[in-house]
Amino acid sequence: MTGDEVLAIFKKTGGYITGNHIVYTSGKHGEAYLNKDAIYPHTREISQICREIAERFKDKGIEVVAAPALGGIILSQWVAYYLSELTNKEVFALYTEKVPDPNLPGQNNQVFRRGYDKLVKGKKVLITEDITTTGGSVIKVVKSVRNAGGDVTAVCVLVNRDPENINSKSIGAPFTALAEVKMQSWDEADCPLCKKSVPINTTVGKGREYLAKKAVTDNSRR
Repeated sequence: MTGDEVLAIFKKTGGYITGNHIVYTSGKHGEAYLNKDAIYPHTREISQICREIAERFKDKGIEVVAAPALGGIILSQWVAYYLSELTNKEVFALYTEKVPDPNLPGQNNQVFRRGYDKLVKGKKVLITEDITTTGGSVIKVVKSVRNAGGDVTAVCVLVNRDPENINSKSIGAPFTALAEVKMQSWDEADCPLCKKSVPINTTVGKGREYLAKKAVTDNSRR
């Protein structure tokens, strides 16, 4: 399965939005968006993608597939299922959960709970994720696997949104992506879509929150 085929599945399921005015989590604006939540309801398509991941890592001795909740739970389940089938041995599917970081208020760690850390110890782990924008969540899972005594054999994501900056060196583990997409973005002050008064998409990204905050700011100035 090529990167174009993976992106075609995103487009087919409504997960690759273009020609819009999007507000990203970073606060920057852009015209395209990858909506990972749109692809998960389509079991046949997500199964095909996870089968591809399993095929790529079937000879790496993977014993555990781990991913960050929530969407990553689906990925870890499917990939572990196919790895178990391809290698004829049980491969565990685990996930980390967001837990407030006591040292960094307002930020979260990705931590194994429910005794899952015991299933990671001493095992070769494949970390999966849907989309990397900054790589932050994946890096936290890498850290949690190592803290639990596991060996991070590889990290594989469906789409890498920043191929220039997210790689094996920045992640701290062997890293690969099924597809790569570089999306142009602008600061609000430089956004050509704002200057053209293109309506902001409020169904994905942070458009709804942005408009609500902007309304409060505009009212306070009156």
